[in-house]
Amino acid sequence: MHEWALAEAVASAAIRIAKEEKLKSISIVNVSLGELQQVDVEIFKFALSEIKSNIPMLKDADFNVKIVKAEFKCRVCGYRWTFRREVLNEEVQEAIHFIPELAHSFIRCPNCSSPDFEVVKGRGVWLESIVGVK
Repeated sequence: MHEWALAEAVASAAIRIAKEEKLKSISIVNVSLGELQQVDVEIFKFALSEIKSNIPMLKDADFNVKIVKAEFKCRVCGYRWTFRREVLNEEVQEAIHFIPELAHSFIRCPNCSSPDFEVVKGRGVWLESIVGVK
């Protein structure tokens, strides 16, 4: 499942950073999820809790997950708008969930109908910070 793979990647990145910083354990992991990824947050959090239970360095860590709203800007007319998942059918939502770059195939500028836009924010999954014990 997509959320499990993302959770494994976050856990691995947190461990790598903790080792680089010479931390003995990690107490807090702050993660941002771009809305365009359409990650099921409950499944993602469940995956993190299962993964951390098997890793001593992460065992007591709290994972704080923040959703970053997706925002687009049309390269043709300059119009800015936010992502509205409900205007897309389930098949399109699923495609964008796995490959966010497909948004350009299905989303158009609400002002001029151009498919030429940039994702200003709300894409990707990233580790904001970790807090640990030396």
